[in-house]
Amino acid sequence: MLVTLKEVLKVAEEKEIAIGAFNAPNLESLQAVMAAAEEMDLPVIIQFAPVHEVHNPLALMGPLMVDFAKKAKVPVCVHLDHGDSIDRVKFALSMGFTSVMYDGSTLPYEENVANTKLAAELAHAQGADIEAELGSMGKTESGEGVGSGEDDETKIYTDPVQAKDFVARTGVDALACSFGTTHGIYLKKPRLDFSVVENVRKETNGIPVVMHGGSGVSKEDFHSAIKAGVRKINYFTYMDRAAGIAVQKWAAELKEGVPPFYTSVTAVAKEAMKENVKEAMRTFARQD
Repeated sequence: MLVTLKEVLKVAEEKEIAIGAFNAPNLESLQAVMAAAEEMDLPVIIQFAPVHEVHNPLALMGPLMVDFAKKAKVPVCVHLDHGDSIDRVKFALSMGFTSVMYDGSTLPYEENVANTKLAAELAHAQGADIEAELGSMGKTESGEGVGSGEDDETKIYTDPVQAKDFVARTGVDALACSFGTTHGIYLKKPRLDFSVVENVRKETNGIPVVMHGGSGVSKEDFHSAIKAGVRKINYFTYMDRAAGIAVQKWAAELKEGVPPFYTSVTAVAKEAMKENVKEAMRTFARQD
């Protein structure tokens, strides 16, 4: 069933868990995430990031995502990840997305506030919810870049006091915070500052905190982040990587003279993504 971001985050708050938010840049990843959520019987967030337009346009994937969500046996929020313009936010809302993220984290603070407030008004007028970002996780969310996990000079940690002002002035429903994670593949163990999450929650009267750059973080650190107040966790890179590794292994095991077929490749990739997503969902729901 198609639901809003606030509806799934309410479940997360009540159960003191986090809801997984998985990018769906193509049909196979969308099918994998939806199958995983239904097998786990857990709410899920499916999202599309503009950086994935190089694979398939939002105009193509958006209606598919909404349709899949409406037919699902579990609550599904359809979310625009890292919306980089007001026009893109409007476009996602016009397709029936129930949540959008406006990402003005690289803009001057006052410009970020003004744009986010406008995006929030647009979303709320459509009955949708909004996430914003304060601070910066560094790198790109495409999953193709490489993050260091710590020595990333583009990261700017979220200021909890500034977060209070930001939330009050914009009316956002969830806030992506920078507390040590990085988009992409980790080369080093990340040093996470969970006090940032705790203090943002304290200053904002408990706004749900969103964790970007979640791939590659240990189960223990995920659980600590959730305990601190993280209620939505974005996850894509390692899911995408799992598919690539599975296809590589499958191809290496082909018997000599047996031709590879693309439909077999997509089936292998889809199954690998589904199992990886299920493992992530178990972690986020604190079932392991």
